[in-house]
Amino acid sequence: MPGIDECLLETMRLPGARGAALVDWTSGLALGTVGEPPGGDHETAAAEAAELARLAAEQRAFGPEDGAEPADPPVEDVILSNRDSYHVLRFVPTSFDSSVFLYLWLARSDGNLALARIRLGEMAERLVLG
Repeated sequence: MPGIDECLLETMRLPGARGAALVDWTSGLALGTVGEPPGGDHETAAAEAAELARLAAEQRAFGPEDGAEPADPPVEDVILSNRDSYHVLRFVPTSFDSSVFLYLWLARSDGNLALARIRLGEMAERLVLG
């Protein structure tokens, strides 16, 4: 089971990966980073991505249809796209408060969004935090 550094390095092997981070969405702090940061600063990118993650995770409209309160964030991932890239946020289930997500910055020209989403999900399941 990979730790943070191994998981982030594996993320960078995805086609089109430009940068990645593991972020705590309650504080906006990056717990680990690799590659180049969007906008030139890993900490700023982590804080801005955390705002988006927090917005998605805390809204009931994005939760399960049965209305049950989930133990983890009700959202699996968030995908934001622009003209040249995708920003993929994948929530990581944990034994504690599940307040972290994997953040992948993916080049649109040579990245594969479907593959990235599948692999991030697999990595999130295997990631060992501690």
